[in-house]
Amino acid sequence: MPKIVDHDARRAELAEAMWRVVYRDGVAAATVRSIAAEAGWSPSALRHYFATQTDLLIFAMEHATAKITERFAAESWTGPPLETVQRALEQLLPLDQQRRREAEVWLLLASRAQTDPSAQRRAREADDGIRQVVNLAVDALAAAGLLAHGADHGAEKARLHALLDGLTLHALANAELMPPGQVRALLADHLGSLARPRGTDATR
Repeated sequence: MPKIVDHDARRAELAEAMWRVVYRDGVAAATVRSIAAEAGWSPSALRHYFATQTDLLIFAMEHATAKITERFAAESWTGPPLETVQRALEQLLPLDQQRRREAEVWLLLASRAQTDPSAQRRAREADDGIRQVVNLAVDALAAAGLLAHGADHGAEKARLHALLDGLTLHALANAELMPPGQVRALLADHLGSLARPRGTDATR
C-alpha cells in the first residue's frame, strides 16, 4: 500500500520548526535550509511545501496570525473599557520577543508586497485583521462614552491604525529609543486623548 502522508501534521511540524528559528535567530535567518535543518528534513523535501521564499514568509505570517488569535482567545476581556482596549491593542505591538518576531514577519511581508502579488494579498489580509481590532476598539470606547462628543469615528479609527503601525516601526527600528514602556505610554496617552475635543488643553 502507498504510504499515507498527513500533510497537515507535516505543515504543523514545519511551522514549529520555522518559528523556533525565527524566535531564536530572527526572521532573516528563516531560510529553507535553516528550517529544514531545524526540522530534520532535507531542503528538497521542504521545497515540496514551499516553492519560494515568499511562500515561506506567507506561512510564517499565517503562523503569527494564529498566535495572535490564540492570545485574544485566552483573554477574559473584563475590566474598565479603557484598560481593556489598551490590553487588546497591545497584543498587536512588539512589546516582547514573541510579538517582536511577529511584527518582523509582517514588515518583511509588507516589503515584498510591492513586487509579489501573493505577498500583497497576505499583507492586505494581515492589515485587515489589524483594522478589525482597531474598529472594535474605537467602537468599544464610543459605547462607553469615552470618545469626544462629535468625534469622527472613521477618522479616529484611521488615526489609531496609523499610530499602531508607527509605533511598531519605531520599536523595530530602534528598540533603545522606543522601549516597551514608552510604546505603552504613547498608546495610553492617545487613547486618553480620544475623550477630549481637538485643541482642548488636557490640563484644564
